[in-house]
This record gives sequence, structure tokens and C-alpha cells, in this order.
Amino acid sequence: MSDKDQHKVWRLGADIDTDQLAPGAYMKLGIDGIAPHCLEVVRPEFAAAVRQGDVIAAGPNFGIGSSREQAAGALVQLGVRAVIAPSFSGLFFRNAFNLGLLLLTCKEAEQLNEGEQVTLDLQQMQVVTANGRQLACDPIPDFLLDMVQAGGLMNTLRRRLQQSPSTRAAS
Repeated sequence: MSDKDQHKVWRLGADIDTDQLAPGAYMKLGIDGIAPHCLEVVRPEFAAAVRQGDVIAAGPNFGIGSSREQAAGALVQLGVRAVIAPSFSGLFFRNAFNLGLLLLTCKEAEQLNEGEQVTLDLQQMQVVTANGRQLACDPIPDFLLDMVQAGGLMNTLRRRLQQSPSTRAAS
């Protein structure tokens, strides 16, 4: 999976929790109603200004809090290409990949600057800045990268079902 496109960086701090990503007050609205409120407490302009393919660079513990999958879903809905952080909550990590959101665990994520343009080199598993600086990321298993490329777990399962011979007995 290759990604040589340039992506604008949105810089966030540490401990971004699921309630900041998908505020509880809007949970009854569905993802279309939640996404416009994503990160409004810490970056009020984010949901309206983020563009398809932008990335988030954050501090440690991204996605801590509840297990709500809408936290990752709101980022997907807004077109975020990836989140780059030194560490993620385990539940958020699983939900993100299940929904097709790429997470890059990068110890140096906090060195990325607001508005900076980066390239995601998924073959070398690194983030490359416009000035050529390379930030190493932890390896991601191929099956998770495939899931992101497919748009999430459900699309991955649909593809597998379409590709495999029917296991049903003929009537």
C-alpha cells in the first residue's frame, strides 16, 4: 500500500479522548450529526476546515476514554487520512482500523508542525516531511493495512465473501 500524496497536518496535544472526538451530547444524531462537532472543544474550527486527506499529529494517548466507535467514525466521516501519535488507546486503535482509519504509531509525532505537508511512506513505514525529514513509525501488520485500504472491516469481509467459493450446499 503506497501513499505518496501530500497531507496537511493538524496538530493536537496529548490525551485527546473519545468525548472530544465524538461528544456525548450528539451521540443520538448518528455519524452525520456527530462529525460536525468532532474536536470542537479543543479545535472549534476543525470539523468545518479539515479537508479530505488531511492528517492529525497528536501527543500520546490518542483516543483514550470510552469505547465509542463513533470517535474514529467521525474522523473517517470528515475525510481524515491518518492519525499520527506516539501511542493510542487500545480500544480506539481497534475501532479505527475496523472503520478504515489509518493510525501510525510514531514516537516523534509531536515534532510535526501545524499546517506542515507530509507524505506517508507505508512501504518504509515512515512519515516524510516536505523538507525530507523522516520519522519512523511502528510496523503495521499487512492485514490491518489491507483493512484500511478496503475502507474497514465490513468492506474487507464483503470482499472475502465475494472472492471465496460458496460454502453452501446446492439445494
